[in-house]
Amino acid sequence: MSSFFAGARTLGTGFGVLVRHPKLLLLGAIPALISAVLLLVSLGTLIWFSPDLVTWMTPFADGWAEGWRTALRVLIGVVLVGSTALVASVSFIALTLLIGGPFYEHIAEVVEQRLGLDTSDDGAGLIRSTGRGVVDSLKLVLVALVGAVLLFGLGFVPVLGQTAVPVLGALFGAWLVTLEMIGMVFTRRGLKVGARHRALWRRKGTALGFGLPTYLLCLVPVAQLVVIPSAVVGGTLLAHRLLGPRERASADDPSPTP
Repeated sequence: MSSFFAGARTLGTGFGVLVRHPKLLLLGAIPALISAVLLLVSLGTLIWFSPDLVTWMTPFADGWAEGWRTALRVLIGVVLVGSTALVASVSFIALTLLIGGPFYEHIAEVVEQRLGLDTSDDGAGLIRSTGRGVVDSLKLVLVALVGAVLLFGLGFVPVLGQTAVPVLGALFGAWLVTLEMIGMVFTRRGLKVGARHRALWRRKGTALGFGLPTYLLCLVPVAQLVVIPSAVVGGTLLAHRLLGPRERASADDPSPTP
């Protein structure tokens, strides 16, 4: 539990840093606002057209008794909207970082410089480094979509779908959030998504302690505008902690630690 709370404190530290630098907080809120508007408009459009969409998906039920037909289509509509909301929630941060990559790179670098952290890179250059970051973000969006589909399927399992699946969804989202937030430092040093995963796996409690409150707070409207930039700063600090002397030497080593 101590490592879990240490991860949560890292998010709080990120917020504290931005409170002292409100210009960075405002800068970081812009991409989150754009991403939130895009996802909310998309979700709202789906809800508006969901009756017609569900009717199109269930032509076989046209001849059923009205009560059974209505019950089926309401159930499918709820599952459809709920699964879409889950996909939106787990991909929100990836989309925000994809939109606001240069903003968050700037915030991370400013924080590193002011805190005296190592800002070295692998010499790949801006264009190549940005390209790697975009590719890694798209990979994580794909992982989020696959995970959401699996959770969507499990949601139909009686009892399990109403109890374990929401918990699994939150843990899955938390892990993806943490992978995203440490990405800028790792990408700058030429370390791929697999290296992030291995580094976090060695600090599972810290990773979930950081990612779970970030993920849950991002579900709160408006709070996202503050949480995302705070998590960017916190993720930068966490990445430097993970890339200490031992971790830096073994981040690309796929062999398990003893």
